[in-house]
Amino acid sequence: MSGHNKWSKIKNKKGADDIKKGNLYTKLTREIIIAAKEGGGSADTNFRLRLAIQKARDSNMPLDNIDRAIAKGTGNAEGGSFEEMTLEGYGPNGVAIMVSAMTDNRNRTVQEVRSSFTKHGGTMGENGCVSYMFKSRGVITVNTEGVNTDDLELAAIDAGAEDVNVGGGVMEVYTQPNTMEKVRAALEAAKIKVESSEIQMVPETFVTLDAKGATQALKLIDRLEELDDVQNVYSNVDIPDSVMAAIQAAS
Repeated sequence: MSGHNKWSKIKNKKGADDIKKGNLYTKLTREIIIAAKEGGGSADTNFRLRLAIQKARDSNMPLDNIDRAIAKGTGNAEGGSFEEMTLEGYGPNGVAIMVSAMTDNRNRTVQEVRSSFTKHGGTMGENGCVSYMFKSRGVITVNTEGVNTDDLELAAIDAGAEDVNVGGGVMEVYTQPNTMEKVRAALEAAKIKVESSEIQMVPETFVTLDAKGATQALKLIDRLEELDDVQNVYSNVDIPDSVMAAIQAAS
């Protein structure tokens, strides 16, 4: 899992940048709309909506925004005509990439994603071309700064975690999707501050890149994540700490 931890740190930074651009709240709103549309507006009975609301709260999204998104999803307000789609392809150096999107115009989304792959040295493929390399898992992120990581790992395992990954000031706790809420609640009951929790497509194998390859891959992923219709981008890129430090120093 070492590569995934490094990639998640990149995504966490991107999340902070998205808030500044206003993109994150748009993506969170769409997730809530879809969840409410599919399973109803009650978080008590709608697992996906419950997770979407928790993610929005973790990102400090105002409650009024959450309520409006639920109303749109349940048909009590205009603006809920989105559908989900997943697109797959290969980035530079054979990196596998999965793109999760929510759109009101499938043709537009496909064209924009395909164009992004092409312009940045990648190729969009058919459905299933890379998805077999990923597994749906619950991922809980905990800040480890100033905390004994050995104690955190034991607490996570006691709470029901399948695996943990520590590095760069964070610990990622991996669970089955249907046990993530239970594990998060156990961690919080143990007075452990959880930064975020969500269902992610986690790669089972990784492609380790040098500075040039990593820079190329990150440019493609950056572009994909900037697209309005794209919710999440998952990749099996593994960037060693020394390479990431060099990239950040040069940026």
